[in-house]
Amino acid sequence: MLNLVKNFVLTYNNPMSLEHKIIRKLSAKRKTLAVAESCTGGLLANRLTDVPGSSKCFKFGLVVYSNTAKIKFLKVTPLTIKKHGAVSEPTALAMATGVRRQLKSDFGLSITGIAGPTGGSLRKPVGLTYIAVATVKKTSCLKYQFRGSRQRVKSQAATQALKLLLKQIV
Repeated sequence: MLNLVKNFVLTYNNPMSLEHKIIRKLSAKRKTLAVAESCTGGLLANRLTDVPGSSKCFKFGLVVYSNTAKIKFLKVTPLTIKKHGAVSEPTALAMATGVRRQLKSDFGLSITGIAGPTGGSLRKPVGLTYIAVATVKKTSCLKYQFRGSRQRVKSQAATQALKLLLKQIV
């Protein structure tokens, strides 16, 4: 009886973070993850690697802040960036696919956006963020409009990326 209650009490008093859930699921399924970040500058990788045992499934985190880095390391085509911009769904999808392929991982996760406080426009305001997940079978991308300070936008983007990934790990 104590063992049953102990697990409930530990879970109730110390809810598992998104990062812990992801690492636990990936490890249990023997799946791997690689991430490519632009506007979050490594925050996503940091949150994942804060989890003990993450090295079993987290292969790589790459900060690709410049367009040149996206092209060189993730094989995003210059035409994609020229036609749609660095902050766009096609670029986010190409980043997620590129990091997954380059690192031969099961999941590729990418974030590209405008963290602010400058750099926005009427068409692409500060806080605009695209988050994509790629697997061998499919890719998906969601568009977000975050609000707040630069740090707040980055934090919201990393959290939403983790939520999106968690839904994809089945």
